[in-house]
Amino acid sequence: MRNGLERIASLGLAAGVMAGMFAPGALAAQASPLMQLGKSELNGALKSRYDTAVSATDDATLRAAQDSRWTWAVEAKNQCGIAIGFMKSGTKDADSINKCDDFVARLSAAPPPPVPDAASAPPALDCTAPAVSIFFDWNMDTPLPEGAATIGQITQSAAQCGWKRFGVTGYTDTSGGTRYNDGLSMRRAQNVAGLMSQSGVPMDAMSVSGLGETQLKIETADNVREPMNRRVEVTVSAN
Repeated sequence: MRNGLERIASLGLAAGVMAGMFAPGALAAQASPLMQLGKSELNGALKSRYDTAVSATDDATLRAAQDSRWTWAVEAKNQCGIAIGFMKSGTKDADSINKCDDFVARLSAAPPPPVPDAASAPPALDCTAPAVSIFFDWNMDTPLPEGAATIGQITQSAAQCGWKRFGVTGYTDTSGGTRYNDGLSMRRAQNVAGLMSQSGVPMDAMSVSGLGETQLKIETADNVREPMNRRVEVTVSAN
């Protein structure tokens, strides 16, 4: 049901971007000098940036520390993967190329967090209720592999912070019909709720719904496959 371009375009999408905890930057990017390169040079530059982003997303210390570089790495991996997918079909997609270059530049420029003093007390647990996004491949209702780690973080924090209620809402991009997308978004939400239940969150503590292609994370025209819109959002409450 998917072709090579669809798969490549979603390779870089991380499921664990927590909007409330990480607050990704604006997705608009200025024109990149990469647009001036020939096909061969551009392919090499995109591959290099993709590899840089992959290496950063594989760094468990960045993820565990909620380092801002993790955010840029996730975004760069997604956009560079999309740009490479377009190049496979002979298309130089300005939007994904510009974003790929921009996010890798942000990743490289972001300073590492300060090293805590070994003698200082451990930081207090941040129990600010996050809004968590879990992402999906095109036309799939099971989360990308990174989604399991995100769900684990939610359930661990729930136990430590005393979160009692959870909203689990599924969405789709604008590709496909409205009726089909309504069902797909509901299946995505139900599958995430099932994984949360397996990790210890009671099913009766969750409100599960699917809103189809409404409330897009990234505004697009109809019939556009936008990875950031294929998601389930989890919200939490102490009450």
